Amino acid sequence: MSEEIRALYADESGEIFDAPGFAGLGRTGNENVRLQPADLIPLPESADLMFLPDRLAMGLTAEGEMLPITGRAVAAILPAGYTRLYMPAYQRAEEAGQLPLYGYTAVVLYKDALYAAALYTDDNDKWDPAHYNTHDLKRLVKRTVKELKGNRIAEHLGNCSLEWHCCTAQNLFYRRWEAGIPASPVCNANCFGCISLQPAECCESPQSRIKFRPTAEEIAAVGIYHLSTAPEGIISFGQGCEGEPSLAADNIAAGIVLIRAATSKGQININTNAGYTEGIQKIVDAGLDTMRVSIISALPASYAAYYRSSYDLEAVKASIRYALSKGIYVSLNMLYFPGFNDREEELAAWKDFFRELPVQMIQVRNLNIDPDAFMEIMPAAQGRAVGTNVFLRELQASYPALVIGSFSHYVEEKQ
Repeated sequence: MSEEIRALYADESGEIFDAPGFAGLGRTGNENVRLQPADLIPLPESADLMFLPDRLAMGLTAEGEMLPITGRAVAAILPAGYTRLYMPAYQRAEEAGQLPLYGYTAVVLYKDALYAAALYTDDNDKWDPAHYNTHDLKRLVKRTVKELKGNRIAEHLGNCSLEWHCCTAQNLFYRRWEAGIPASPVCNANCFGCISLQPAECCESPQSRIKFRPTAEEIAAVGIYHLSTAPEGIISFGQGCEGEPSLAADNIAAGIVLIRAATSKGQININTNAGYTEGIQKIVDAGLDTMRVSIISALPASYAAYYRSSYDLEAVKASIRYALSKGIYVSLNMLYFPGFNDREEELAAWKDFFRELPVQMIQVRNLNIDPDAFMEIMPAAQGRAVGTNVFLRELQASYPALVIGSFSHYVEEKQ
């Protein structure tokens, strides 16, 4: 069994090979570094491998030179619950287009097996791919759409389930766990890595955005249906196939009131950028249980560079502050990019953020983005990157009560 960490590459047909004489590299920010055993875990069974078009793999020679390899770079796409430590190292051709929206992770040959540069951050069997896209899904979609006859949300989620294979959409039809209820076709941000709508300047989105505005009655019908039957049932506004849900605050709030008049079961969650504080306040006051806020940085300039929004970071903080004051369980959906989030200045800003706003949880999410495109739009680094492990360890040491994971969990009792 070889202890050498060896670079990989793919040929024109997509077949993957190791590269003798080239040690494995990983990328953090714009820098390539040699991978160490402590950076690696066995490639998860449900991970996928992709080759990167118009990008040559790179490796480290015995003489210490970082050189391109005659073959395409290879990346691992990790399942939820894993946080990448490094991205693939590659040499990009001048004519290369932008990569699709995936979380590209460095993968190498180590101990005669495939290993990924990643960290296991959360355990939640509910999101295991084996639970989804089953042979009976089409029948279950037809059953629920029939039972919720004429409900446009149910019809839309059926399409999301069968065409886009969305797991939170599928949970409605499986009658379990967390199900999404899209409610807003519009957004107040123009995120560079939006997964439901992209301008021509970027890459194709991996799913389609809702094109109608559900009524309070439509929202309530789906919510009551799900929460009344699903074990550990959660309904979530703000899934990937919509814009910003707080912009539909009037209908969502009215829908929540109708839901809670019919059932006290389960939990009501919103996934939000939290930039529209007035809307968040209405939804919180209507009976919200939990709130997950998408965020990439605690520094105003970095936040603005990515979200390109009509609001600022102070508005987000005001929404979080209000939710916490009302006893809402608040988690952050931290969009994570190695070599950016773990910069010294970002870490210091996050420590100040959590001192001011003691949210209960961080959900670390690999940012699905073309690495070069992302680095081009973000502010230049002011300090060095400390590394993902150090970043997470320092946050945990500074705030021991802060839960660091990757998933929304069923909250047995609000804090």
